[in-house]
Amino acid sequence: MKIKHGYILRNVASETIVVPTQEAAINFNGILTLNESGKLLWERLSQGATEAELLEMLMEHYDVQEKEAQSDIELFLDKLRAHHILEDA
Repeated sequence: MKIKHGYILRNVASETIVVPTQEAAINFNGILTLNESGKLLWERLSQGATEAELLEMLMEHYDVQEKEAQSDIELFLDKLRAHHILEDA
C-alpha cells in the first residue's frame, strides 16, 4: 500500500495535517488532522508498506497489544480508503 501522489504532511500550529495538492486538491475537499501514531503510519505508507509492516512498527514504537494496534491500523486505512488517498498495490 502507498499514499497516492498529491498529498503532503504539514505541521501547522503544532498539529500535523494532510494537505491535498495539484489534482488531489480537486478530488479532496478538506484536510485530515493526524495524531502521533497517524503521522507514523502516514510516513511509513508514503514509502510503501504492508499491513504487517505497519503492525510491527506500531508495536515496536508503542506499548500496545497486537489486537489493539491492528484495530487502529484498520481504522486508519479505512479512513484513507474512504477519501481515496491510499493505493492498494
